Amino acid sequence: MANPLIRKLEQVTRLSAEDKRVLEQMAAERVRVLGPREDIVHEGDKPAQVNVILTGWACRYKQLEDGRRSIMAFLVPGDLYDQNIVILREMDHSVGTITPVTVAEMPQRIFEDLTLHHPRVAQALWWETLVNVSIQREWTVSLGQRTAIERLGHLLCELFLRLRGVGLTQGNRYELPVTQSDLGEATGLSTVHVNRTLKDLRAANLIVLKGKTLTI
Repeated sequence: MANPLIRKLEQVTRLSAEDKRVLEQMAAERVRVLGPREDIVHEGDKPAQVNVILTGWACRYKQLEDGRRSIMAFLVPGDLYDQNIVILREMDHSVGTITPVTVAEMPQRIFEDLTLHHPRVAQALWWETLVNVSIQREWTVSLGQRTAIERLGHLLCELFLRLRGVGLTQGNRYELPVTQSDLGEATGLSTVHVNRTLKDLRAANLIVLKGKTLTI
């Protein structure tokens, strides 16, 4: 598959051959491979680089002292985290894998040089930041006002559109490698409530979920 970050950024601008070459080079120089359910970055760590998900799924989360966890975002191929995080003295949340994940690490100095000398890339990255903020607002609305079926329905459609942008859907289908517990931690619902809501979505003929394959 083509570099998912390039596919994602080209949704908003046409990158030059040199833009693509530099992005490909940066994504290949420092690569980490992690297994499922591992932390990539811990809360309290001092951020030193910008990271890009090349393959697999991860999530941004916070965990309370009693072990309860809240997922604040799902990260899929093409997603960066966090291009602006280095201005913080330390991470205020953790990033963990859901599936096996391949991550490209970009040192902050090199990333800043990229945005300085490649204005189309910088413009596309700014668009990506604004989209992420918009998505976060929708998650806030879901937790505050949407019903269970609205929360899950909105999330499943969001993931479909994001994956389609990087070529990871087949028609109206995509791979959904998260557990019902993960969905509950992202939507503020209990696992039992998630299970019941998925059944309601199936009964209404809105989704088909076979194994880890979801059809809208």
